[in-house]
Order: sequence, then C-alpha cells, then structure tokens
Amino acid sequence: MRALSLEIWIFALFLVASILHGIAGMGFPLVTIGALSSPFGLTDAIIIVLVPTAVLNLIAWISGQGSAWYNFTHYLKKYWALIVVSVIGSALGAYLLLVMNSAYLMLALSVAVLWYAITSLMGKKIVLPDTLGSLITIGFIAGVIGGATNAMSSVLLMYLLSMTDDKDTIIKVGNLCYFVNKLVQFVVLKDIIFTVPAQTWGVIGVLTALSVIGIIIGGRLGGYLPKDKFRLMILVILLLLGIKVGWQGASMLMTGQY
Repeated sequence: MRALSLEIWIFALFLVASILHGIAGMGFPLVTIGALSSPFGLTDAIIIVLVPTAVLNLIAWISGQGSAWYNFTHYLKKYWALIVVSVIGSALGAYLLLVMNSAYLMLALSVAVLWYAITSLMGKKIVLPDTLGSLITIGFIAGVIGGATNAMSSVLLMYLLSMTDDKDTIIKVGNLCYFVNKLVQFVVLKDIIFTVPAQTWGVIGVLTALSVIGIIIGGRLGGYLPKDKFRLMILVILLLLGIKVGWQGASMLMTGQY
C-alpha cells in the first residue's frame, strides 16, 4: 500500500511539474528532483528524471512559433558558444556529482539565486555585460551546477533575463542548454544508468508520457501569459526554488547525504 501511494504521488508530481514547465519554460527538473531526492537520494533522483527532462527540453526547444527545423537550427547556430561552455561545465558538474558532496554547490547556488530574485523583485533590474567573457563565465557555471545538481535553470535564467525580455528566446535557449546538459549527464553517468532495472525503466516511460501530456497543457496555458507577468512568474519561481535548493543543501549536510 505504501509503495502504491508513493507511485501515485510521483505520477502527480511529474504531471504538475510538467504543466509548470509548459507555462514557464523551466522548473520541471528542480521541482521533481527536489521532491525525489529525499526518498531516493540525489544521484538516483537525477537518473529517474533524466529521460523525462530531456524529452520535455527537446519539445520546448523545437516547438512553438516557427517550424521545428527552424527552431532547431536557428537557436543552435546563434547560441553555440553558450552551448559549448555549458557542455564543458556539465561534464565537470556530472563528474563532481560522483566524487563530492553536492550540498555545498546547492547552498552556494541558493545564495546566488535568492540574491538575484529578491533584488529583481524589489525593482532593481540586474544587467550583465553583453560580452563573450560574461557568456563564457555564466555558461560554464550554469553547466557545472546543472551537471552536479540539475539546477542549471536558476543560473542560466539570471543571464537570459538580463539579456532579453523575449519570452520565446528565454524558453528556447534555456531548454536547448538544458537538453544538451542531459546528454552530457547521460554520458558521464552511463555506468550507473545501465544498471537500472527494466521495471524501473517501465515506470520512467510512463512518467515521460505523463510529462509530455503535462507540457502540452502548460504550453497552451502559457500562450495567454503577457511578458511582464511571465518575468514576474519566473522571478517568483526562482525565489521559491532558491529557498528549496538551500533547504535541500542544508538537509543533505545535516543528514550526510551525497
């Protein structure tokens, strides 16, 4: 009975998180991993969420305005430098996930995200320099954080929000980088992933299908959201996620989880 209740809770969690991702273009991995890391541990939670997240990122990247091929090639060509440095960072972050306590990274991330969200909500628009150096620095940090904790969106959104107010650009560039991050995680964690039982893969398949339904619903709802409301919603989500990540990092330190 307890196992059945846990499965129902997980199905509901993935549906709600995917609807949020469809509306805001982000949030699915942080919400799901934040909830699953307590019963399963951070590494196992990341593996469970890996395939559903990659599928949702791909959908959010290539769907919407314009053809799938246009969205695929346009954003890939325009933001290739950001992708390259985030790949390097993702590989390092995924390796760190295997060798160190990621709680310290989560606490540092929480401080940065909370500072950005609170400052922005107070009306002080933070503008990062539109330079190659800024892009490389933010992309690399986002990659490391994403590879180690799956919280890449928090760092990347701070950069994208300071560069543009265009909702489609923020969603598509963000999800492009998240998708590449998932591919890197898969390569680095492949030895662990290949030991996952077939029954678990069946559950992951159901969760992926459920998540696709959720992102379609969320995408339709998000189409009615004005740009200013979208920015406010993202900042509120960042605030809540910053608190969540900080709490999770502190809890991991207190319980000795890795």
